[in-house]
Amino acid sequence: MQPTATVLVYSDDANTREQVRLATGRRPAPDAPLVEFLECATPAAVLKELDKGGIDACVLDGEAVPMGGMGMCRQIKDEVFDCPPVLLLIGRPQDAWLATWSRADAAVALPVEPVEFANALAALLRRKASLTA
Repeated sequence: MQPTATVLVYSDDANTREQVRLATGRRPAPDAPLVEFLECATPAAVLKELDKGGIDACVLDGEAVPMGGMGMCRQIKDEVFDCPPVLLLIGRPQDAWLATWSRADAAVALPVEPVEFANALAALLRRKASLTA
């Protein structure tokens, strides 16, 4: 497995981005790579960073403003070649069907519950590593 993984975190709320960083720690699981975060507060910044490449996973806030993570997810799944896996933060568990519509690879409810979040992120990073191995 690669030594580090770059995780893009999109939310207009600095507190949500901090919750993601704290829930992940240095690595989301013992068998997952160390994580480096790339934080974005606007949809334009997300697209710019994805165009550069090198992103191993995305965490998108479904409650972000002006463009929610669900719409952003659907857009990048349509427009970004070899789109990295997406973990969507949803407002409530009942919104899981919307995460499916957006083509997210996984979804967890806000506020971020550290163990659930870390397990979901680790699973995406493992899956990505197995596909590129």
